[in-house]
Amino acid sequence: MAVTLYSPDSDAGLKKLDEYLLTRSYITGYQASKDDLTVYAAIPKPPSAEYVNVSRWYNHIDALLRISGVTAEGSGVTVEGCAPAPGVATPPLADSKASSAVDDDDDIDLFGEETEEEKAAAEARAAVAKKPSKKESGKSSVLLDVKPWDDETDMVKLEEAVRSVQMEGLLWGASKLVPVGYGIKKLQIMMTIVDDLVSVDNVIEEHLTAEPINEYVQSCDIVAFNKI
Repeated sequence: MAVTLYSPDSDAGLKKLDEYLLTRSYITGYQASKDDLTVYAAIPKPPSAEYVNVSRWYNHIDALLRISGVTAEGSGVTVEGCAPAPGVATPPLADSKASSAVDDDDDIDLFGEETEEEKAAAEARAAVAKKPSKKESGKSSVLLDVKPWDDETDMVKLEEAVRSVQMEGLLWGASKLVPVGYGIKKLQIMMTIVDDLVSVDNVIEEHLTAEPINEYVQSCDIVAFNKI
């Protein structure tokens, strides 16, 4: 299928090319070909990051040229309205006789008048491109009060038992012993959690106040809970 591009060295042309590459890895086909080199040569300098898809494609072709080159013939591409970039060899376009043998219905003119179907497809692609990506899961800093059974509880072993609770998304931090009266001290300890992976309530109910840690821990309370 032949492809016609218009002025890929202009802002309008780059914008149209960016829309075209939204659903494609290469200008034609499923591997880098001389069609990609033709368009690459027509772009005088690396495109702005504003054109996400063109920039991705351009950098990929540039890397291929540095590593191993591109030899696949491609399906034929015509670039109109721009001058080839100096110093870049532009592969010959598909033979004119072979091109004329292709039915006009098989050609893609990226700057021809859009049909209603093409407009709808472009709007759908734009909507997908604007759709926000899933945000990275947030984190929280939590300060816990861990209370022993009595003044005879070994607080060193109590802290070791608390820190023995390990799971993905949980990181234990600084700690200190705080007097509460009658010779009893409580453990205050910080932990950082990934919100989507760790539930503080589950940590307390299923680990800190459950066997075997409840041999040392009488109760556990949340003193402070802050989003990071």
